[in-house]
Amino acid sequence: MIARFHNPVDTRFGWGSLLELADITENQKVALVTFPEARGLGLVDRIQDLLGDRLVYVIEDVQPNPDVARLRDTYERFWQQAGDCHAVIAVGGGSAIDTAKALIVGTESGHFDELLVLLATGKPFIPARSKILIAAPTTAGTGSEVTPWATIWDSASHKKYSLHLECTWPKVAIIDPQLMLTVPGGVTVSTGLDALSHALESVWNINANPVSDTFAISAIADIFECLPQLRRDLTNKELRSRMALAALKAGLAFSNTKTALAHSISYEMTLQYGLAHGIACSFTLPLVLGLAWGRDAARDRTLQRIFGNDLDKAQDQLREFLHSLGVKTEFSDYGVTAEQAEQMILCAMQGARGKNFIDSQAAWPLPTPDKYCQRYDEPRRFPAALVKESGR
Repeated sequence: MIARFHNPVDTRFGWGSLLELADITENQKVALVTFPEARGLGLVDRIQDLLGDRLVYVIEDVQPNPDVARLRDTYERFWQQAGDCHAVIAVGGGSAIDTAKALIVGTESGHFDELLVLLATGKPFIPARSKILIAAPTTAGTGSEVTPWATIWDSASHKKYSLHLECTWPKVAIIDPQLMLTVPGGVTVSTGLDALSHALESVWNINANPVSDTFAISAIADIFECLPQLRRDLTNKELRSRMALAALKAGLAFSNTKTALAHSISYEMTLQYGLAHGIACSFTLPLVLGLAWGRDAARDRTLQRIFGNDLDKAQDQLREFLHSLGVKTEFSDYGVTAEQAEQMILCAMQGARGKNFIDSQAAWPLPTPDKYCQRYDEPRRFPAALVKESGR
């Protein structure tokens, strides 16, 4: 088999690399998208100093999990007031970068609902206009700076949309660990586990290949070693740099595979139970590891390079790692009954990301109708015993 790997993002990594923003945006009008605390941390002033009068527009109220209720007004004001800018720089976590990806996709009318209708079809489309995106993550975990995907939430309608177009690949990613130095412990852990999930999800994936595996294996080893240390020593520059690089490698891995079952489950946990994304997509990793093991010989070889040859020990290792970081690993820990968990996983299998899970169609062949799964095609029976504990 010939492996193919593609990533068009011009990636700049290293302490102080944000300074390159001045050269990258020469002779361009720039809009900044960032989070509310950025100004208090001095980030907005720092970028203003770098860009001078090139910075023509600032959005600094991005909230976690960008929701259509807030995005609509932000989007329409952006195109009315900053429609002549050349580039958008997103400085923040995944929510800031996802928001920026939505903003740069311009509709003919300038109205957000036109974009929403296009997203609801799930079909590719060419935007009427677009902006260049520069992404500078302030957390080590999102991977969004080297992928084209953005998640847009509609909590009122209990839906989520996935935006991915050619123009939503960032043109440049600036990974400057200095921007991550003030990230608090809880967010450091949550985002670090998001990166771990990205790497593992790229392994138990129908789109995996030896190139994506190389990035994933290296990222997982680094996160296992580095994240517990960083949790205890948040101002350690070397550890911040190592985690930033690990998250970048995980992002590069899943930029070519997309995510899989753990992420598909996570969307429901976030919508229904308000669980932070990094925890929502990582607490099921021991369970999903057990489901992945034995499905595909090539994937087993990669998993065994990471965990060794014993599945039980592998699950224990992963579970104990999560517990050591204060993350509980049972559905019941989050108020989800065994029956609810069964239905959730059954539905997640039928989501776009769930279908990336290795051998998913062969593994779960028995169809069953259920109102809970109406938004997915062909819901399938999932053995309840598998969700009672995060084991096999």
